[in-house]
Amino acid sequence: MAHVLVIGATNGIGLETVKAALAAGHRVRAFARSASAMTLSDAGLERFPGDALNAVDVASALEGVNVVVQALGVPMKDLLGPVNLFSNATGVLVPAMEKAGVRRLIAVTGFGTGDSRQAIGFLQRVPFRLVFGRAYDDKDVQEMRIRKSGLDWTFVRPGVLTTGSASGRYKVLSDPSSWCNGLISRADVAHFIVEEIERPSYLRKAVVLVG
Repeated sequence: MAHVLVIGATNGIGLETVKAALAAGHRVRAFARSASAMTLSDAGLERFPGDALNAVDVASALEGVNVVVQALGVPMKDLLGPVNLFSNATGVLVPAMEKAGVRRLIAVTGFGTGDSRQAIGFLQRVPFRLVFGRAYDDKDVQEMRIRKSGLDWTFVRPGVLTTGSASGRYKVLSDPSSWCNGLISRADVAHFIVEEIERPSYLRKAVVLVG
């Protein structure tokens, strides 16, 4: 079983990953500023309050883990101003992982990041840029920083996120020619992440996930 550090563990995909990893029997260190308020109860869960932008917090959180899941998010209201959380947090995480000797990183970014941006349909491009442009520009920097590292990374780029339980019936699109947008539940994204923790199939690759 793996010892997994989930950064951004109290909301969205991060929280779903914590739940799925615990259900699969892994030990999980749940890292977030609000981690102490988590209501989950499991013998394998460690709540670890910390700031993803604080190098001391991140270095402490890395002790003894062998897989890191970076699942950061920003509130919708923050998308209207400058966004730099993803790149700044990655600028802290990557050197900390390299120093600690933790090589495996699964980073959740999104469909439209990096080389998947060209796969966005014509009619979607303008609203995408208006709403998500600042965040995804920062996610581009995030991915580039990770690509330049010596880590064993995987980029998880989900489509439009929905609520609901995991179905296990989703598509993993690894060939750029197949990339497209679509709906997928946060729980199914977490299902893929746990599968990738257990059986790494996409080392140093980016995949798009859709239902």
